[in-house]
Formats: sequence, C-alpha cells, structure tokens
Amino acid sequence: MNESLTIRRPDDWHVHLRAGEMLRSVLPFTARQFARAIVMPNLSPPVTTTVLARLYREQIVAALPENSGFNPLMTCYLTDTTDPDDVEAGFAEGVFTAAKLYPAGATTNSANGVTDIANIRPVLERMAEVGMVLCVHGEVTDPEIDIFDREAVFIERILDPLLREVSELKVVFEHATTEEAVDFVSAAGPNVAATITPQHLHINRNAMLAGGIRPHAYCLPVAKREKHRLALRRAAVSGSPKFFLGTDSAPHTRETKESACGCAGIFNAPFALESYLAVFEEEGALVHFEGFASEHGARFYGLPLNEGTVTLERSTVRVPDEIAGIVPFHADEQLRWRFVG
Repeated sequence: MNESLTIRRPDDWHVHLRAGEMLRSVLPFTARQFARAIVMPNLSPPVTTTVLARLYREQIVAALPENSGFNPLMTCYLTDTTDPDDVEAGFAEGVFTAAKLYPAGATTNSANGVTDIANIRPVLERMAEVGMVLCVHGEVTDPEIDIFDREAVFIERILDPLLREVSELKVVFEHATTEEAVDFVSAAGPNVAATITPQHLHINRNAMLAGGIRPHAYCLPVAKREKHRLALRRAAVSGSPKFFLGTDSAPHTRETKESACGCAGIFNAPFALESYLAVFEEEGALVHFEGFASEHGARFYGLPLNEGTVTLERSTVRVPDEIAGIVPFHADEQLRWRFVG
C-alpha cells in the first residue's frame, strides 16, 4: 500500500476565481495545489474582450500569495456579438488561452451568453484556423427539456452538428456529467476532450435531493443518476488522454447557497487533489492519476508539462464545515489523503 504519492505538478483546466474579496479568499487554495488554471470569464460583467481579460489577469496576479508561481490562463466569454479579430488577436498575444461557450441562461452569470450557435460561427471558424480551444458548457436551455437531459440533448442538437461542420475545432466538453458525454468524447477525434469534476465522481443526484434539499450539493450541470457517475469514474481512471482534471470549483457564500433561489456551484478547491485521489484509489488506478491531473490537459492545449512535483501522503484530514464563509465540498467529512506540497 502506497503511503505517499508524488506526481508532476498538476493543472486545473476549469476554475471560477470570482473577483474582489471573494477572489482574494479563494485564490490561495487553487494556487497552492496547481501550477496553472483555466480561469472562467463569467464575472458580472463578463470578460468578453482582450482588454478585459488582461485587466482581470492583473487582478488575479495582484491577489496571489507571494512567490506562488501560479499562472492564470484566461478565457474569452463568447457572446452573440464577439469580434473574431479580437479573439484571434488576444490568442496571438498570449492573453487568451481559450474561449468559453455559455448557452444564454445555462448557469451562473450566463445571461450574456450565446443565444444561437449560428451567431458565433465566424468566431468558431477563426478559432479552428488558429488552433484555439473552445471550452463548452454543454447544456441546452430550452425550458421544455428536463434539466437531467440537457447535456445529452446539447450533444445531439448542437455539439455533434458543429463538429461535423467545423471539424478542425478543438473542443473541451467541460464538467461532463453523463454517460452520453463520455461516449461522445471517447468516439470523437483527437480534437475533442473533456474535463471531469471531483463532485461528479463522488455524488449522484441523491446527494442533492434525498432526505431534503441539500443546496451545497447543487451545481450546474447537476449531478445525474448513478449510472452516469460510474461512467465518469471509468473514464477518469482509464488513462485515456481525452479526460483530464477540471474542478469547476465555484464558490458562493453560505447565505447565497442557503436561500429561496440558491446559487449553483460547489467549492472544492481547498481539497481538490485529495478528493480526486480518493476516487483513483478506490478504483485501483493510482498509476493513472498523474496523467489525469498533470499531463493530459497540458498536451491537449499544446502547453509544456509543468516542472516540479507535489506530494500527497496517506493521512486522515477532516474538511472544515466552512472556509471563508463558504461551505466546501466534503464539509465535515474525513479524507484519506493529505496534500503536503
């Protein structure tokens, strides 16, 4: 039995760092464990241009702990009126690493998102030309579609036709939650990959609904049936380079979660690696953890692998009930691994 595990320093390919005081509160947890992170642009107002992305990156860097070495990778929030020239220029200048597709109304601060994929076709074609990654929140927002089916319908109606028409576009299907997403990504070409969150590996929809409404288990996309959780676990631990780490850590204060219309999002950054590692151990797949956490994402994005390592040791750690006014994932639970840096 391994008593410790040392891997190449990992990256988080999907994180919400927020702004202002919340940014200063949550950023150290991501910077402690990860060398880089794809930072989501759904602020209010959103990060829709190269200028705004540069300003947001400056705010993040200013809030970093001293000598952290953390590198925030910025994304462009796509809207119906996004300028392809600005996206290309931001990518060429190294300001943008990717662009993010939020279907309008799909999740937190997505009201300014895309109302019809046809509206951003010129942007997507330009991204395919220059090799820029499209990060996708893969859900339709049609109110007639059951919320538990919105990911599968998005694949059928939007993503599959898009990739047939713009076949060279590099796409990350973010926070995959269904067996359908796993099957689609697995069968697609090398230009399609997916991130998987720790919460969707640990919980199914019972965690949110059984025994009462549990708002701190509510995120978007919502957790699904048990068969989907098991499909995600198989994909994550498989060693396939198409699946890699993306926490989708999305902090909200206790008050905004425990309200009449609670916010969607799970704050998992403080114990992200410990949470993932528990799954890989349970599945007998520790040998594949480094690839999932530290290699597959960087290679998909065409970025160099990180120098340096991190170590986790087998040691019980209790997750606090609250951190900086936020209830974290695994609150008041014990995890079997401890990040030691």
